[in-house]
Amino acid sequence: MSNLLIYNSLSRTTQKFEPINPPYVGMYVCGPTVYGPAHLGHARPAVTFDLIFRYLRYLGYKVRYVRNITDVGHLEHDADEGDDKIAKKAKLENLEPMEVVQTYTEDYHKNMRLLNCLPPSIEPHASGHIIEQQQLIDKILANGYAYESNGSVYFDIKKYAEKYRYGKLSGRNVEDLLEKTRTLDGQDEKRNQCDFALWKKASPAHIMHWPSKWSEGFPGWHLECTAMSTKYLGEFFDIHGGGMDLQFPHHECEIAQAVGAMGHDSVKYWVHNNMITINGKKMGKSLGNAMTLEQFFAGQHELLEQPYTPMTVRFFILQAHYRSTLDFSNEALQASEKGLEKLLSAVKSLDSLSAGKSSSFSVSELKEKCFDALNDDFNTPVMISYLFEGVKHINLIKDGKEGLTEADLNDLKKLYHDLCFEILGLKDETAKSDNSEVIGNLVDMIQQLRKTAKADKNYALSDKLRDDLNRAGVKIKDTKDGYEWSL
Repeated sequence: MSNLLIYNSLSRTTQKFEPINPPYVGMYVCGPTVYGPAHLGHARPAVTFDLIFRYLRYLGYKVRYVRNITDVGHLEHDADEGDDKIAKKAKLENLEPMEVVQTYTEDYHKNMRLLNCLPPSIEPHASGHIIEQQQLIDKILANGYAYESNGSVYFDIKKYAEKYRYGKLSGRNVEDLLEKTRTLDGQDEKRNQCDFALWKKASPAHIMHWPSKWSEGFPGWHLECTAMSTKYLGEFFDIHGGGMDLQFPHHECEIAQAVGAMGHDSVKYWVHNNMITINGKKMGKSLGNAMTLEQFFAGQHELLEQPYTPMTVRFFILQAHYRSTLDFSNEALQASEKGLEKLLSAVKSLDSLSAGKSSSFSVSELKEKCFDALNDDFNTPVMISYLFEGVKHINLIKDGKEGLTEADLNDLKKLYHDLCFEILGLKDETAKSDNSEVIGNLVDMIQQLRKTAKADKNYALSDKLRDDLNRAGVKIKDTKDGYEWSL
């Protein structure tokens, strides 16, 4: 169906994409843990796998895209110790855990819509698949790769390593992991410290728990993805995706669970996006550079010089290859903002161009180069560079210095529409809606309030009104003669 090549993290090679059951493709992506507002780190995997989803569908595949919601079992420090993040948030805010889940799932969905990410085919919750996770534990226990200890169940890494390789995805050496096992004092439940929890007995203070044959407890974090991916995509499926930080231990444990239960790995292609940094530093609360997407879009963070629209963020992400580190900085984002405006302006101008008698450049060659780049492991930065080569020709045609036949002009319009909107998932945020006159009148009223606030030297109120408009999706630009606004 195509010449698509995908880098497989398992083999560390680029392989020709050959679905297990063409034209059907099964894709599972690790989704968010919904215990707080959607943050900048959520944007990259969402945009990366939205691109892959869009492109596979464009190529004619029938894609079942499953992206989970983690709402139980993801612990604060690691998979086996610490407080469950959602339960911890519920205690702090005196809420039911599912109130926390509902609030931040809706927040995540809102921000994904702003980034123009298509919804997945299925979005299962870990808490809705407790039975499937318990059934998976039963299979692993029956095959001898897990053991019960004081009401908890652990995966036995040492036993598994006697027949299979644990660490083949991340390149870890199981002997090194076992050697680092601290001396057990008789009070530790695990046989080896690197063993991971399949089921944890709940303490009296733990507010999220379910009945089981082992104890009143809850599933380990790694278990949910193995249970839900195989439930909806079968024992063999095509693509499993997520951030590079999930390779170890999460995805390594997923492989072990699948093999331990079924005797084989379920995934044909493991695909991982790289991390996001800010001004060269890893994101973190302790570093003061962690920010939510809402803060990013509104420009309400000390590291931001201005608000950045969702499409600026999406375009910026797509300008780097998904496997490379992506560093956010004001300079880089502002360059992306200008680049996006230039690209979309050229696309918009295509509708007003007139055909000529002959073609001055090859549209078919441009098309071939763009799709060759996409087929080379979704190489969007190279593809976008070719789009900008085409923009130069579009502008020359607009100025009457070049020409295209009607057939080539129609092909060029379709090419840019398909690549920019259908595949890259961009949209024109400056386009005014049918209600633009009503919106304009409301903006005028708010701008008058801002003018009055400034006259009273109440600059805080003036800034707040502008930021409120930004959050509502109206971008305000103050000018020498007044102001300009756009959606």
